Amino acid sequence: MNFEDIIGQLHIKNHLLTSAKQGRIAHAQLFTGKSGSGMLPIALAYARQILCGSPSENSHSHAMFDKLSHPDLHFVFPVNTNENVKSSHPTSDLFLKDWREFASKQPYGDLFDWYQHIGIDNKQGNISVHEALEIYKKMSLKSFEGGYKVMIIWMADRMNSATSNKLLKLIEEPPKDSVFILITDSKEQIMQTIYSRCQLLEFPPINVTAIAKGLEKELQLLPNEALLLANKAQGDYQIALNLKHVDVDELKFEEWFITWVRSAFKAKGNKAVVNELILWSENIASNNRETLKQFLNYCIEFFRQALLTNYKSESLVYLTPKTGNFQLQKFAPFIHGNNILPIFEALEVAQYHIERNGNAKIILTDLSFKLTRFLHVKE
Repeated sequence: MNFEDIIGQLHIKNHLLTSAKQGRIAHAQLFTGKSGSGMLPIALAYARQILCGSPSENSHSHAMFDKLSHPDLHFVFPVNTNENVKSSHPTSDLFLKDWREFASKQPYGDLFDWYQHIGIDNKQGNISVHEALEIYKKMSLKSFEGGYKVMIIWMADRMNSATSNKLLKLIEEPPKDSVFILITDSKEQIMQTIYSRCQLLEFPPINVTAIAKGLEKELQLLPNEALLLANKAQGDYQIALNLKHVDVDELKFEEWFITWVRSAFKAKGNKAVVNELILWSENIASNNRETLKQFLNYCIEFFRQALLTNYKSESLVYLTPKTGNFQLQKFAPFIHGNNILPIFEALEVAQYHIERNGNAKIILTDLSFKLTRFLHVKE
C-alpha cells in the first residue's frame, strides 16, 4: 500500500509523509476514526515510508513490504480460536497468513469483516496478555535492516486491562527506534494512560468525490453510479464497495427492522402485541453479538433516513425498503426532532451493553419497550 493508492484523506497523507521524510516520527501514535476512513491503509503506507523510504532507495525492502512480510513490520489484531487454531492462548502470529490476505484485499474492512474472514463471527476477538509478551519480544530485537521497527496494533481497543498495562510500560520506555501505531474505531475504550501518551490523529469520513473516483477505478463504474454509491456510504469506503453487491444481511436486517417498528407502534396499550415484541427480541437475540451490533447500526441509519425524509431532504435519502408494502414516506412523519435523539441514545446504549456481553434478550426487550414510547411522541 502506497500513499498514492489511498482514497482521499489528502491532509493526513501529506502530514505523515512529510513527518516521515523529515524524521519527526512520534514513537507512539493513535489513529482513530471509522474503519472505512482508511486508517489501516494509511498506517501501512506510513510504515512503508518509515521502513523502506522511496522505491528507488531500497527495492528489495519494498518487495518484502508488498507481501506484508518485512522483518521490521509487526502486527497485532484481535483473535480467537477457530477451526484451524485451537490454541488455548491464540495470538496474532497464528493468523498472519489470514491477516496478510485480509489487509491486502480488505484494508478498509472493519472488525466484523475480519471476524468473518477467519471464521469467528460468532465469537468476540481480543488482544490478550499473551500478545503483550510477544510484542515485548519483537520490539526488543535489533532491527533487521538497522533502522526503525514498526508495530501496528489494529483495533487496539480490544486489549484487555492486563494487556494495556503491559503495553503502557513499553510505550513509556520504548526500545530505540521503535514506532507503535495503534488503530481504533472506539478511542473511548483505549486505556486513558495509553491514550495520553500517544500522538492522536483523527480520521474524518472520506469525502464523496474521493470515494466516487475510487469506485470508478476499482469497480469500473460509470461516474453517476459511483456518485450514488458514494453518497450512500457516508464517508466509509468499505460500505461503498459493499453497496455494489446485493447485501443479504441488509435485506435480513430490513425485515427485522420493519417487523420491529410495526410491532412497537401497535404495542401501546395492547398486551398481545407486547408479547410479539418479547418474542421478536428473543429471536433476534439468538444471533451472535457482532451481527447484533451490525443490526443496531443499521437501525440507526434507517431512523436517520426517515428523519431526512420527514424534513424534505430528499437529496440525502437513498434508502428504498424492499420488504412487503412498507413505505419510508409513510413511516417518516413518526420520526422527528422530539424523538430522534432519545431513539439514537437508546440504540447506542443497547450497542454498548451488547458489546460488553450483556444479556441480549433483556437488552433488546428493554429497547423495544422504549421504542414503543418514542414512536408515539408528538412532534
